[in-house]
Amino acid sequence: MAGLLDGKAAIITGGGSGIGEATARLFSREGCKVVVAGRQRDRLERVADEIGGLAVPTDVGSEDQVKALFEACDKAYGRLDVLFNNAGNPGPIMNAEEMDMEAWDALYASNVRGIILCIKHAVPRIRAQGGGAIINSSSIMGMKATPTRSAYCSTKFALIGITQSVAQEVGRDGIRVNAVAPGAIRGDLMERVIARRMEMEGLSRDEVVDKYYVQPSPLGKWVEPEECADAVLFLASDAASAITGETLKVSAGR
Repeated sequence: MAGLLDGKAAIITGGGSGIGEATARLFSREGCKVVVAGRQRDRLERVADEIGGLAVPTDVGSEDQVKALFEACDKAYGRLDVLFNNAGNPGPIMNAEEMDMEAWDALYASNVRGIILCIKHAVPRIRAQGGGAIINSSSIMGMKATPTRSAYCSTKFALIGITQSVAQEVGRDGIRVNAVAPGAIRGDLMERVIARRMEMEGLSRDEVVDKYYVQPSPLGKWVEPEECADAVLFLASDAASAITGETLKVSAGR
């Protein structure tokens, strides 16, 4: 352990699996006290138990639940230094003319409204510590769109705009705001996307993975959750002390 986050406290949304879980484990190894939030209590509690953290089931689209999440962090640790806004879902995978607008609205509640709500409640707390870091989880599809993903892409484009705007608002408070833009990350969410592509295109799982995720990558690989967690740690640490308003791709070159 290098202790890059010794004595600090962090909230990680979407902390029960994938990038969120990998980041929670890495932060803990670096000396950070971690609150993991998300909708699946059993997964959150497993991660929290294994890292000595705190699990707080939360729907980030609800301001009452977000407020309770940050109050739980106050009670447990008395401070907040880092927020990793990682909660989200892939949303409807379909052409715009077929769009399920209820699914669209639900996606915006988690992927955009939830980000702003967490930032709203994080900023005063991080300011009180004299500064810290907010990292938002965007996507390479927030930088270049792809067919059938207008819902997801639009939320991730929005996240980059939020990142740049809030960075300008809070920089003088010593708060850095950046984003990571992962490519295809091995895990449950990508399996849902793969299943939908298999259904739409009549391809096998291996064919979908090769066509969309392996062949377009100069490194010829997926991105592992732990590789993205390393990038989040960098942006949360003093090693990134002069970086704000930026988006860091973690995409194996896609």
